Amino acid sequence: MILVGAEVFGVAIAAGWAIAGLFELGDYVGYALMGVFSVFALYILVNLWRRCVAVEPLASRA
Repeated sequence: MILVGAEVFGVAIAAGWAIAGLFELGDYVGYALMGVFSVFALYILVNLWRRCVAVEPLASRA
């Protein structure tokens, strides 16, 4: 999960940077895009966490 989370956040930040650079939107718009995409990445990571914990719980109950 840590690897997937790092990849998702890396893609989010890279996508914001790339879109801002491609359309020459400037630094502030690039940072805003990175922030928006990072929030979306956080949403994906939370959903992944919930699904992983549902399949294999972190703590076992005896």
